[in-house]
Amino acid sequence: MKNKYWLPIVLVSLLIVSLFLVSRLFDDPALNIFVGVDVAYDNVEELKQLVDKISSYTNTIVIGSTGITHNFTKLNDVCQYLYNKSMYFMIYAHPINDPEVLNVQRQWVLDAKPKWGEHFLGLYAYDEPAGRQLDNATLKAVDDSNWYVDNWTDAANKYITNMNLILNVSIQEHMGGLHLPLFTSDYALYWFDYKAGYDVVFAEFGWNYSRHINVALCRGATTVQNKDWGVMITWTYTAPPYLESGEALYNDLVLAYESGAKYILVFDTNEDYTHSVLQPEHLDALKRFWHYAKNNPRPSSLNHNRIAYVLPKDYGYGFRGPADKIWGLWEADNFAIKLSTEISQLIDSYKHRLDIIYDDGLNGTYCYSKIIFWNGTILVP
Repeated sequence: MKNKYWLPIVLVSLLIVSLFLVSRLFDDPALNIFVGVDVAYDNVEELKQLVDKISSYTNTIVIGSTGITHNFTKLNDVCQYLYNKSMYFMIYAHPINDPEVLNVQRQWVLDAKPKWGEHFLGLYAYDEPAGRQLDNATLKAVDDSNWYVDNWTDAANKYITNMNLILNVSIQEHMGGLHLPLFTSDYALYWFDYKAGYDVVFAEFGWNYSRHINVALCRGATTVQNKDWGVMITWTYTAPPYLESGEALYNDLVLAYESGAKYILVFDTNEDYTHSVLQPEHLDALKRFWHYAKNNPRPSSLNHNRIAYVLPKDYGYGFRGPADKIWGLWEADNFAIKLSTEISQLIDSYKHRLDIIYDDGLNGTYCYSKIIFWNGTILVP
């Protein structure tokens, strides 16, 4: 008699537990977004203290300091700590020429994936590559003094070729050849970052740059090229307090979420890359946002009713104002001013429904409700 009644009770209990777990899973924003902090300072204990504070309302850490990523004792310690806290993580990777470090680094990467599985997301590789190009910074992919650049298409092709070489040889092959997912942050020319080989680019929210333009450019690139994207909320000031206020941070987190970002991160370090700059108001913003995401699930299709503006093929203009450069090699022209004016008007009309894409082998309408070309052509599917 005991066995007769015991089986139905067990089955009902299992069903209740299963339903409970499923409901918890679908309530958990960790299923569809990665939220967290890019820890760009070399202080392991401070990093652990931060993780202890935020692990209940974030799920992702970028280990963003070479002081940790090139010290494999520290790196193992930090990664295991994050794994034990059920956090996802990626590590900063930059081309280096030290054979001894390279050999250890290669073996570390080969061991990391079996050890930490899906929690090891991949490599944050070569920070702000297109921004470096646009602002004529050091370590840029195309330097007109070394390579003669004839026109926009020549600049685009050289950028894509040279960055692809850096990513595939100087990073992927030197770090084990596993072809792990590649991430970076940038503030312009996202389309070409993806074509160069990145899997995920984080559009930067910072300084006084337009959030809507950066979302439109980055999300548009991922929609057409079938990639993922995210947002990195970075400095507003070059001196303390560095970051925007807690309330402004919360609003940026929500904007990134409502715009469809899969990765939503906050850049955290001081000018010397030694300590955190997150204040209680910023931690509170992250906590509030986590609850917001849980209580406001995004619709299954975020492409609904979006508009696309199509730029000319390979036109690498920065869109940070009328004086911004083209590929970092040419001054803005009258055409750039015209485009900037049109896009500003479209953002006023459509806000975060606007994407910006390029007239580069487009095939289809990509679920857009209207496509507006730079030459005045309008396509309504």
